[in-house]
Formats: sequence, structure tokens, C-alpha cells
Amino acid sequence: MPRRTASERHAATSPASTDTLGSETGNALLDVLTAFHHPTRRWLCELLAVEGPATVGQLARRTGLAVGSVSHHLGTLHRYGFVEPAPELARDTRESWWRSRPRQLSWDATDYGEGTVARRIAGAAEAENFRHHVRAVQRWLAEGESAPAEVRHASVATDTLAAATVDQMGELSRRLTALVVEWSEECRADVEVHPDAERLPVRVSARVFPSGPVKP
Repeated sequence: MPRRTASERHAATSPASTDTLGSETGNALLDVLTAFHHPTRRWLCELLAVEGPATVGQLARRTGLAVGSVSHHLGTLHRYGFVEPAPELARDTRESWWRSRPRQLSWDATDYGEGTVARRIAGAAEAENFRHHVRAVQRWLAEGESAPAEVRHASVATDTLAAATVDQMGELSRRLTALVVEWSEECRADVEVHPDAERLPVRVSARVFPSGPVKP
């Protein structure tokens, strides 16, 4: 029996439509959150994004995972548009090459009813996303001292607490981290101009640092 090509092997996990990637809502969004916020799958995504395309075997050797486990996780990531096959890199039909496929992902747990399973899933994704970022920061703190001086000087950790309206907080969310200091000064000046405006104590924390794939 002839061996199936890579395209044939990956057909079962191809996204139903690439047009809706990044705009999922409801239960479809929950499926995406569950797929991506698995620590091992996110690790594989970042390995492909940072280190470039790789075969299943290469990823297995890189991570210490079983080949079958890597294939399973890549299939899930493929279904939801986070990775895609790279058959043009294969030397023969035995090789399964994969590459990262950047896509948008945004959600708010409060979009789902309080006490529902959906709310718990979305909340768990937020918690895992935070833990992922913490692991990245911890890695930088542990390894940053050995980084070249120019790299350390280019990194930054900045935070602020300023009185801001909801609209101002939304505007900040759309700005680059580099503008945090400028935004804080604008908010403080605005207190003098509009002292009666309703404000919230908005805490902003931003870090810019080199970060490779984050191991679970």
C-alpha cells in the first residue's frame, strides 16, 4: 500500500475555514482557547515561531516528547490555525514538516455567563496565559545577568499607577508599551484640566525583554 503524502496525512486536521481564524466567538472560541493554552502546545508553537520550521522528529528530539505526542499536539494546533504543514521542505514522503502560522486570539471571560462551564474555560485560559508570562519573566530574571550589556540595557521593566477614565484605559491598551510613561504623564496632567472626571486606579505593568520559547 503506497504511503500517504504529507498533504493527505494532514487533511483531517486542516481548519474548516481560514477566513474565520481570529474572529471566533462562543463555543468555537472556547475550543481555540483550550487548544492553545495547553503548556506543551504553546511551547511547540513558540519553538516553531522562534527556531523556524521543523519536522515532527526534530521537535520530539528538541522537547524530549514522544513522536506520537508531538504529532497529536501539532494536529490540534493545525486544526485551529496556529501551525501549518510545510511540505515543500520535505525530502521524501516520510517527513512531516511544520511551520508557525501567526493568528489573532482575543477573549474576555466575562463574555460568558457567571458560573457556567464556558466561563470557567475562558477563565482558566486567562490564568494559564498569565502563568506563561510569569515563566517567561522568571527565565529572563534567572538568565538576564549573563546577557550582553547592550541586551540588558535595551530591556526594560516599567510600571505606573495613574487615575484614568475608562476611555483613557482603552486607549492605553492600543498603545505600544514604549508609550506607558508618556501616557501616565498625560493622565496626571488631565487631572488638573478635568478634576471632576470619573477615574479608576489603573495599574500598568510592562516589560520588554528577549524571550525564547517558554518550557512548561
